Amino acid sequence: MSQFFSIHPKNPQSRLIDQSIKIIKKSGLFIFPTDSSYAIGCQLGEKKTLDRIRTIRELDKEHNFTLICKDLSELSLYAKVNNQSYRLIKANTPGPFTFILNGTAEVPRRLLHQKRKTIGLRVPESPIISAILKALGEPIMSISLLMPGDSYPIADPREIRIKLEHAVDLIIDGGNCSEGLTTIVDLSSSYPEIIRQGIGDLRA
Repeated sequence: MSQFFSIHPKNPQSRLIDQSIKIIKKSGLFIFPTDSSYAIGCQLGEKKTLDRIRTIRELDKEHNFTLICKDLSELSLYAKVNNQSYRLIKANTPGPFTFILNGTAEVPRRLLHQKRKTIGLRVPESPIISAILKALGEPIMSISLLMPGDSYPIADPREIRIKLEHAVDLIIDGGNCSEGLTTIVDLSSSYPEIIRQGIGDLRA
């Protein structure tokens, strides 16, 4: 059975952040709030934990995962970014956007799209996950908590607990989230392309 931590959405308690980090570092699979919906994730490079996410979400091997970063300082380490793309990302970060970029050699191969070798990157505007990323010292790999057959992510942490407390190691209750998804912008080719219009309003 998972741990269930109620963390203040604007002023995260340091004690609970520290406890969360201990679980994550032990190959923990955890659910957390973002500035769009709840998401499910784990520490970078945890193959078995990644397979657990695929099982819960019923994903195929070609599905893109997202690296959630604390800020843009980590961007160039994991993705190939030209000046135009960087300006667009900077103007819309942090926020409810996922940017599809060509991955670098630092990204574990299992996280890359098998054919295109791309990776999603995201910097959410969320104090809870920002505190976790700062304490962890590296990005996490993640995906929205959109269950098989559902049209929208689960927004209520109590419902998440009922459905998934035996499938994950930690559920972070940060209050009800939006049911919206991020706006996905593909920057892997010459011109930006909106792949999915979510709640993010892409500024010109």
